[in-house]
Amino acid sequence: MEVFYLLLIIGLIFGSLGALMAYLITYKEWMHHYTLPKIPRRMALETAVFTFIFFLAVCLIVGLVVK
Repeated sequence: MEVFYLLLIIGLIFGSLGALMAYLITYKEWMHHYTLPKIPRRMALETAVFTFIFFLAVCLIVGLVVK
């Protein structure tokens, strides 16, 4: 059970970092295609949420497998 909690914390940390980086990269790229910042913000936020969920899910799955 300790391994599961450790991987949960790792997933939260790296998921947050990954989501932040995904947001910044996606926002910067989409700003080249749109003049108004509203659409790129929404698309970058969607990418960031997906990235966070992906990292967290991978860590939780690894925690269940290792357990």
